[in-house]
Amino acid sequence: MNKTTDTTADAFTDEERAAMKERAKELKTTARRASKADKAAEDEAAVVAKIAEMQDSDRVLAERVHAIVKTAAPGLAPKLWYGMPSYAKDGKIVCYFQSAEKFKARYATLGFSDQANLDEGIMWPTTYALTEITAATEAAIATLVKQSVS
Repeated sequence: MNKTTDTTADAFTDEERAAMKERAKELKTTARRASKADKAAEDEAAVVAKIAEMQDSDRVLAERVHAIVKTAAPGLAPKLWYGMPSYAKDGKIVCYFQSAEKFKARYATLGFSDQANLDEGIMWPTTYALTEITAATEAAIATLVKQSVS
């Protein structure tokens, strides 16, 4: 075997492999559901359950982000994406919450996909570090979420 091409197993961290396994499980679960209403209710429940599993600091942030997104953009559908709480429009992920614990990072992040309407000039941020949510942070998140679906 060529050593340079046999590095796939070493290319991903344990956390990345776990996220891929979670995504595969999510896709299997989605394929088994019958109705769209069942899917929406189960997806919401899965997001709430995933948030409840988080460590205290991440859980508090995720709960607030979840509430802000649901208020700011009620048309976004909560669902799990690679084991992370995320929010989709027409089945496509617009934004997501990544706990610090997920990839052993210093801080949690709020991220936006290329589906989010955040374009501003030739360069703009798509991921934001979160360490706490203040009134100002909450307002900024709500503004970003509203803009992302506009």
